[in-house]
Amino acid sequence: MAKKTNEQTPRLQVRQAKPDDVPALVELTGRIYSTEWGHSAEMLRSQQTHFPEGQFVVEYEGKLVGYCATFRIDEATALAPHTWNQITGGGMASRHNPDGDWLYGMEVVVHPDYRGMRIGQRLYQARKRLCTDLKLRGIVFGGRIPGLAKNIQRYGSAEAYVQAVVDGKRRDLTLSFQLNNDFELIGLLRAYVSSDHESLGYAAHLIWRNPRLHDQPDTPSPSSTQRLPDSVRVASVQYQQRRITSFEEFATQVEYFTDIAADYNADFVTFPELITLQLLSIENTELSPVESIRKLSHYTPRVKELFSRLAVRFNINIIGGTHPTEQANGDIHNVCYVCLRDGSIHEREKLHVTPSERTVWNITGGESAATIQTDCGPIGVMICYDAEFPEVARHLTDQGALILFVPFCTDVREGYLRVRYCAQARAIENQCYVVMSGNVGNLPGVNNFDIQYGQSCILTPSDFPFARDGVAADSTPNIETVLFAELRLESLARARNAGAVQNLKDRRFDLYETRWRPLPH
Repeated sequence: MAKKTNEQTPRLQVRQAKPDDVPALVELTGRIYSTEWGHSAEMLRSQQTHFPEGQFVVEYEGKLVGYCATFRIDEATALAPHTWNQITGGGMASRHNPDGDWLYGMEVVVHPDYRGMRIGQRLYQARKRLCTDLKLRGIVFGGRIPGLAKNIQRYGSAEAYVQAVVDGKRRDLTLSFQLNNDFELIGLLRAYVSSDHESLGYAAHLIWRNPRLHDQPDTPSPSSTQRLPDSVRVASVQYQQRRITSFEEFATQVEYFTDIAADYNADFVTFPELITLQLLSIENTELSPVESIRKLSHYTPRVKELFSRLAVRFNINIIGGTHPTEQANGDIHNVCYVCLRDGSIHEREKLHVTPSERTVWNITGGESAATIQTDCGPIGVMICYDAEFPEVARHLTDQGALILFVPFCTDVREGYLRVRYCAQARAIENQCYVVMSGNVGNLPGVNNFDIQYGQSCILTPSDFPFARDGVAADSTPNIETVLFAELRLESLARARNAGAVQNLKDRRFDLYETRWRPLPH
């Protein structure tokens, strides 16, 4: 009987604020600004009444840890000099204009105990999605400059201090964050909030321009139940296997690369197949290959907790390589744990096991290939050898996958090239992106894992909108590194609908079909 896939529900979610949230938001804003200056229940209810779809909260394990408020406004008002009280109607959002062509950001607060989890970044992303969904010109707001008061004597004026931050010569806790999130400085607002003594009452007048308005109007959109981002940034970790002495040492290495990918604003980071075999180097006792794999399976709860925690903390979707996991019936499956930044965990199993995996480790294959819905659209996972079977990629693409992730592990160049050539073929025939991530380095003493050959890469279809040679990013073989690529989903839609060749459209359904058998319940 087939095993049902285990899914863990989100621990963190960004959602629209509701009337029931008002008491918690009064407490949250009061904690940030003091009970005197925090938002009153009347203000919060008014914001939701005027523009309910523009009020967002971040809920983590049932607790509200972040909040942002927005409303629509006309361009002339938004870009003219103003104070916070004037433009927000005293915090009531009563200046909301249903026909306004700009989104005004009137508030963002983050619980101080959760400021290492990129809560603010998530709220900015929610605003940008709302702006693009509504086809508005962009986002405008007055941003705090908390380093101004401490540095005004050194720089002589607010303008000089802000320019130093813009030029990268000075870091300001808030303004630098906003500039790094693609906001553009258009000036300073005087007496914006008089009680903001750290900013000396000033605010940076900032805008973000909606990139969708510059796209061709006839560009087709990928079919999806949600509006997809213009582009997705992916990272692939070419991971060096080395001996370690504890699980904590392994966790430190994984966290390092996750942090790097998040610092470069990646939406996804991919780790290699069998990355956790590194944990076997901790053991001092000699075990048979099968015994070592079963021993490794004991780490499963800690591995899942590690990747899930990092995904939430660093606000990034993690394709966690693979980890051999013992099933309820005693079988060992090679499982990829996909941990999304909302805290949800998804399991995807390797379907096709290699001869050495069968004979040396007694690993058996899984039975289903399903896409995973993410905030960047549906994705698919093919684990190494799976990429050499075109039916898997086609099945995932038919379900709507736009990006296929291929964690792999190969010992010699010939094995690597088999996976690479097939992954490139999958990108071409399915008109999708394929992200490969492999191991390098050596683990002496770990059975069937002695040497590694890897050259991670990010592959595209072969057509005019894409990278030359169909390679968006490539690595130097056998060197630990991280690859990045910006993948435009719109380019896939354009190629599928009007490319030089249109592989998905031109299939001969009258001649052949691939049918996946339904799993028994």
